[in-house]
Amino acid sequence: MTIVTWTGLEVAALRTALRDTQVQFAARIGCSLEAVGKWERRGADITLSAKYSECMDTTHRRLDDEQRARFDAARRDLGDARQTIGAEVSSPGTASVVLDAEELDDVRRRDFGTAIIGIPVLAAGAAESDMTGTPTEISDLVNGARVAPELVDYFRTQLAGHYTADMYLGPLYLIPTVRAQTELIGRLAGTADTPVRWRLLEIGTAYAALLGWLYQDAGDRATSARWRDTTLSFAHRSGNPQLISYALSNMAMLALDHNDGRTVVDYARAARAAGTELAPKVRVIALQHEAQGHAMLGDRATADRLLDEAVPLIGRIDDVYPWGNSCRRTPHHMEVQRATCYGRTGRTRDAADAAALWDKIMDSMPESARRDNAVFRARQSAVLSRVPDPDRAVWAAAEAVEAVRVTGSARLCRELKEAASHARAWVNTSAGRELRALVESVA
Repeated sequence: MTIVTWTGLEVAALRTALRDTQVQFAARIGCSLEAVGKWERRGADITLSAKYSECMDTTHRRLDDEQRARFDAARRDLGDARQTIGAEVSSPGTASVVLDAEELDDVRRRDFGTAIIGIPVLAAGAAESDMTGTPTEISDLVNGARVAPELVDYFRTQLAGHYTADMYLGPLYLIPTVRAQTELIGRLAGTADTPVRWRLLEIGTAYAALLGWLYQDAGDRATSARWRDTTLSFAHRSGNPQLISYALSNMAMLALDHNDGRTVVDYARAARAAGTELAPKVRVIALQHEAQGHAMLGDRATADRLLDEAVPLIGRIDDVYPWGNSCRRTPHHMEVQRATCYGRTGRTRDAADAAALWDKIMDSMPESARRDNAVFRARQSAVLSRVPDPDRAVWAAAEAVEAVRVTGSARLCRELKEAASHARAWVNTSAGRELRALVESVA
């Protein structure tokens, strides 16, 4: 099959089929790195010159059967992602999200307009949006009008779809859309009357938390920190103690990536301060983060005690909050947390216990949870590297590598680098060289 008109989606699919980085793909096609990034970010809205179209056609014809299957799968997955998210996506590369100021403004302006136009009724008595695609100013929509309470339900429904998309796709596809909608919620909250404002702030807390996570997963911890601060601000303004606790747990999650165990513990303890007034799910989230902080400090006993406290709460989770549902979504959630904690202590004995737990967990994980599975495989590889069990460490890492290429998760890439760092004792063996090559292919 020859692609008559190449779109950014097909460019990304071809690069995925070849397992090239954007740098490698640019060299192969004979174009600039910036051009590849622009094509993939702009999706269907690109026109390639005859020179590049011919080069793409030639490269596509030379794909072997395995590469062609990857091309078809990637094109299908990326197409599904665009349909699910309902907005253009950014590059599915493996690096952190890096847009220059003009490109970022373009993405935000386009997606902000999409978010506005996609809402049937923004405000009672509001003026109609410019259906040519030009975003309408919020002040024009709500000035002297009542912000419709139905908006909260709209954003709540959208949030569920974003969580599902993140499970499969990772951060690079979702950031533009989620950021546009989060900013929209903030603007609406600034004009809405009570109690609609409080409800907008509650759903805005969930959106800001998701956005903070997406930036953290993409490797942009500075921007993640800013959205974590926004999460905490929205939560306090809403006056909801459940959300305040959730926002503090999000701060603990970011501190984990900074390898700052004491800060993790401090934020998690603050998240638990309201005690039994908190919903079971909120307590579970805080407990698991505090356990990870103690594990990072080498205190397995305290980590086990906190996780033991969380176990009976799992069965009591019956809230309707649309956020923080990984403890309900992930099979064997507490075993996952325990294996993760054991892998953080730095001790070989704990790594062996973690490896045994991962073996039990991964045998029963559904294939549909491919992104979660990739994270778990990377953590499994890290503890197997330390045990050591070189061959299985390489196998587990290979299972995770493809997800890095598809999702662009810098955090997952960092977990794989952790596996390589623990392979010092066998780094010069054939397995050590294979592991290093795998990690370098997505670094």
